[in-house]
Amino acid sequence: MRTLKSSFTLEGRGLMYNKPAIFEVNPSDKKGIRFHIQDSIIEADINNVVSTEHFVVLADIKNGAKAKIALVEHFMASCAAFGIDALDVRVKSEGFETPITDGSAKVWAEEFKKAGFEGESDEVKKLVSPVIFNAGKSSIVLIPSDKTTITYAVNFNHPDLAQRWVTLDPDVNLDEIIEARTFGYLKDLETYQKMGISLGVTYDNTVGLTGDGYTTDLRSKFEPVKHKILDIIGDLYLTGFNPLKLNAKIIAIEAGHGYHIQTAQAVRAQLLKEI
Repeated sequence: MRTLKSSFTLEGRGLMYNKPAIFEVNPSDKKGIRFHIQDSIIEADINNVVSTEHFVVLADIKNGAKAKIALVEHFMASCAAFGIDALDVRVKSEGFETPITDGSAKVWAEEFKKAGFEGESDEVKKLVSPVIFNAGKSSIVLIPSDKTTITYAVNFNHPDLAQRWVTLDPDVNLDEIIEARTFGYLKDLETYQKMGISLGVTYDNTVGLTGDGYTTDLRSKFEPVKHKILDIIGDLYLTGFNPLKLNAKIIAIEAGHGYHIQTAQAVRAQLLKEI
């Protein structure tokens, strides 16, 4: 079990509704990552996922889903990167959103490093047989391997991102994944904002895709694809098993949060059989 040495508080805004979002992140002596919202406790668990449209939303399902927390994937990915599996997060937000920070997991990683770590990460888990998910043009496959890698392939309507794929090797380019920001088509932003969402989008926290480029300089080549890897790490960590501690080649093709979560269910079912 691994937690933090000290607490920290991070304040920001929510990406969808631009309301104040405050996370007080505390060490825990109990395994699991829990979000405390008023009188509710929401476990970071795939069984508590109630929505995967645009981002992942967790809810207090045992108590009628009266409390929710949205866009947890960046936070969870940073926890996975450092092997953190025991935290109590007190949510003091006007809405139900996680602070978007800079649109990546970079700020969370920096705060974790400042807080320090206590305890040891879980041992590497091994798949016994492949896990395969297919739905139309989308696929996610996990193949047993001596080393964890994650390959994500996209086919966006953009000159840089058509039939493009990127591979994460945790020993080589994990930092580029952690700092990869969320993204979207600039042409869609006005429509979304008229619908009352994406109100917290800024040039600093979102890479806008234009007809032939981007609204901001990229932090690394093919940053939007790397953000998809960040998302799948955070989503798969809702299994309770760290995907970066899973000896498997993970390959995702034109997937998204909904498919990540469905795959996560199958992964956990296999790993629980082995315990």
